[in-house]
Amino acid sequence: MSLKASFTEYTLQFKFPAGTSRGVLHDKKVYYLLLELDDVKGIGECSVIPGLSIDDRPDFGKKVAAICNEINAGADFRELELSEFPAISFGLETALLDIKAGGSKVFFENDFTAGKKGIPINGLVWMGDKDFMEKQIRSKIESGFNCIKLKVGAIDFDTELEILRAVRKNFSPQHLEIRLDANGAFPPDKAMEKLNRLSEFTIHSIEQPIKTGNWAEMAAICAGSPIPIALDEELIGVVSEEKQEQLISTIQPTYIILKPGLLGGLEKAQDWINMAQKHNIGWWVTSALESNIGLNAIAQWTSSLETSLPQGLGTGQLYTNNIPSPLNIQKDSLFYSPSLGWDLSAIQ
Repeated sequence: MSLKASFTEYTLQFKFPAGTSRGVLHDKKVYYLLLELDDVKGIGECSVIPGLSIDDRPDFGKKVAAICNEINAGADFRELELSEFPAISFGLETALLDIKAGGSKVFFENDFTAGKKGIPINGLVWMGDKDFMEKQIRSKIESGFNCIKLKVGAIDFDTELEILRAVRKNFSPQHLEIRLDANGAFPPDKAMEKLNRLSEFTIHSIEQPIKTGNWAEMAAICAGSPIPIALDEELIGVVSEEKQEQLISTIQPTYIILKPGLLGGLEKAQDWINMAQKHNIGWWVTSALESNIGLNAIAQWTSSLETSLPQGLGTGQLYTNNIPSPLNIQKDSLFYSPSLGWDLSAIQ
């Protein structure tokens, strides 16, 4: 029996306006890629982040449909041209993993998928006004998080410093780790000044302080910053091993952040891990606002890796209409609780 393919569109609704340095998100469209082989069904998620994903383009939905048509016409899925569509590549890869798992959505059998062990995660604090951000911080800390990640760069910088100062007044670096994500918001000529001021608060790391593509400026920042620099968006679209080697060797960051949905899938993310380890660079995994379908695949893959750093996998709580799944957050960790089960009625 040959592989069959179809897809379903679905619009995720945010619980609150999700502010980034690129704007505010209220909803997010995703495409669920549905594959079937020998009566076994697999589901993968294809979704993009507006203004960030290289496949954020008007014809994305048409490309998903075209890929389904090619598969149904007998095309070898391994030969499909998806270099410009990493989100579809991720969706296809994980849907095939689901088929291999008999449609169970359990891709890795380990303590995580058995519900015995959670994955430590950071508590994500979204951009907004001072009251909104402080409310989120209190909520995360009260929930049990000892590592929080704050989005910075969209509101007044002095206000952001006030927020950090208030946090550090009550929580020492020994009790609370603070990560920052600037999403490229700092002007290159102002970045070092801002990093010096932020360093007063003992920051674990800051992601993407300046916009992508400025390798020389980023390298200089990495060399002189009082805060360890993590590359995030900088990795998107860098596909070949040669180009990856060039980027890492030139910029020499302390960390890289892996978003499989933006990098072309789990195997592509693994290539980046291999490159990071070659250069003694740290890394962690972050979801890219996927629903629980995509988050499940990323979390299970992450659980199979040897890492103790808190991961960025807490985005499942962002939506009012997420796909019900076994994924749940307990204190500062993401768990997979088999007894909760899946409800795929909105997809199938």
